[in-house]
Formats: sequence, C-alpha cells, structure tokens
Amino acid sequence: MNESKEEVLVWGPMHPSLMQSLEENYCVHPRWEIADFRRWASLHGDAIRVVVTSAVHGADNGRLDQLSNLEAITSFGVGYDALDTTYLAARGIQLSNTPDVLNHSVAETALALMLCVSRRINEAERFVRAGKWQEARFPLGHDLHGKTCGIVGLGKIGKTVAKMVSAFNMSVAYYRPNGPYTDVPYTHYADLQALAAAADYLVVIVPGGAETRHLIDRSVMRALGPTSFLINVARGSVVDESALVAALLESEIGGAALDVFEDEPHVPVELLEMDNVVLLPHIGSGTHETRQAMADLVYANLKSWFEKQTLVTPVTL
Repeated sequence: MNESKEEVLVWGPMHPSLMQSLEENYCVHPRWEIADFRRWASLHGDAIRVVVTSAVHGADNGRLDQLSNLEAITSFGVGYDALDTTYLAARGIQLSNTPDVLNHSVAETALALMLCVSRRINEAERFVRAGKWQEARFPLGHDLHGKTCGIVGLGKIGKTVAKMVSAFNMSVAYYRPNGPYTDVPYTHYADLQALAAAADYLVVIVPGGAETRHLIDRSVMRALGPTSFLINVARGSVVDESALVAALLESEIGGAALDVFEDEPHVPVELLEMDNVVLLPHIGSGTHETRQAMADLVYANLKSWFEKQTLVTPVTL
C-alpha cells in the first residue's frame, strides 16, 4: 500500500469508473471485504477522512463511530435517507450527494411509467409473446393528452417531469403544503387529497425518510379514484404499500406504476399478479450516461475535499 496516498473507505461496490479513479489515486479500503471491522479500524480507522457510499449502501453509525478522524461522506445518489443526518451533524461530518445530473433520467422514467400503465404497454407486449394476438384484439388503453398530472414534490426532478408532460398537452398541478412557488405556472394544492382528487396521474417524487413515510396513504388513494393512476419514482417508503395493494384489489385506483418498493428487492406477491401494475427494479437513474455523471460528481466531491476542504455539492444538515 502506498502510504503517500490518502486512505478512503468505500462502503459498497460502486460504479466501475468511480472505483477505477479511486484505486488509481487513493488507497481504497472496500468495507464489504473487511471481515473484522473493529480490528481493521484499530489499524486504519484514524487514517480515514472520507467515506464513499451510496443511497443504497448508506453507512451505519456504529462503524462510523470507529472512524475518529472522519470529515466527510460523499454519496452516490440524490437521496440520503440511508444516512443518519442528525448523527453526521452532531459529529460535524460533511455530506455530499449527486443532485441535478440525474433529473432528466428519473423524469424520463416517470414518463415511461405513465405511458406504460396508460397504454398497457407491458401487458400488450406479454399478449403478443403469448400468441394471443392471433386469437383476440387487445383491450384499449388511455391517452395522456388532455389529462392532469399531479406531482407530489415539485423539486428539480418534479419540475423536469412537469416540462415533459406539458409537451404531451397535459395539465400540471402540484402539492406543496407551505404555499405555491412563484416561479412556475402550474396549479398549486396545499392539500394532498385535493390534488389526488384532481389528478389523473399522481407522480410521487419526494425525498424518503421519516417526514414522508407513508405520505401516500389509503385516503390519498381513495381520493385518486378508480380511473386514475399512481406513479412512484421517489422512495418505496413514501407509499403505504399494504394500503396500495388493498386499494388495487378493491379497484379504488385504476392502476400503479412503481420503480421503488418498501423492502427492495422484495415485491409483494399481490402486485406481481396484477396486470394493471407496472413494476421496475429501481432503475430511475439507470442509464450509462447518468450513472457516469453521478460517478464523476462523487469523485469531484472527494477530490475537492482532499484538496480544498470543500464539497462541490454539499448537503445542508
């Protein structure tokens, strides 16, 4: 090991190009290969100033406690609900994420889900593969144009979704309990159930965490109604999954299209059996271009911290 290089603890397997950059320029410790963390920390813990992790891997406080000189965590992903920000703030540990670079890919995923569940694309593809087209006509779907897209969480990704669906000639409304934004032309709702009642498609794109846990509950689904659709590209915890299954079984909503789940990668068996539900394996930002941009930004944050003691995209804790 080259002692002249800074030592970095990487919490879980990362994007290949990021791992390559880290290994070329730093002494990398892969946490998943450390069998006895306490023993490892007694030897190397004091040398770790920066941890690299992701929205999937997170980091547990017990192990972070053993890194006495930890200064910053650079995380791959926008969401950081897998990290205890109260703990980080108390220790003065800085945090960065990868905002903005994935706005369009996540918004595209939301739009793809809307199209799939509306036009029954996945169901139609299975219909052709099963040879049923020779026997019957496929049932009709629904148009997007002329409908209302309700957005729960009009942040940067939400605003990108709004622009995209506007090009489909959809009306846009959004939920914000603290009052309307002054820089957007969309219809504002301070009440979530009222937005759901007005929406033909309810797109959920808010951060995960305790504050938004089960924000989309049975009452919101009932307000959405039997001809409307729920689209979740946020976090699985934001939607009450048991309530969603019940609402779908009782035809209280028209269908759902989901990229995220409460207990990933486990998906309720009831959802697997429903034709009016589109299911994706959390691929919202899953494009070559976007993941490369995220990897580059994680590395830029790490490099900036070691060279300047600043982060390119800091999170306010």
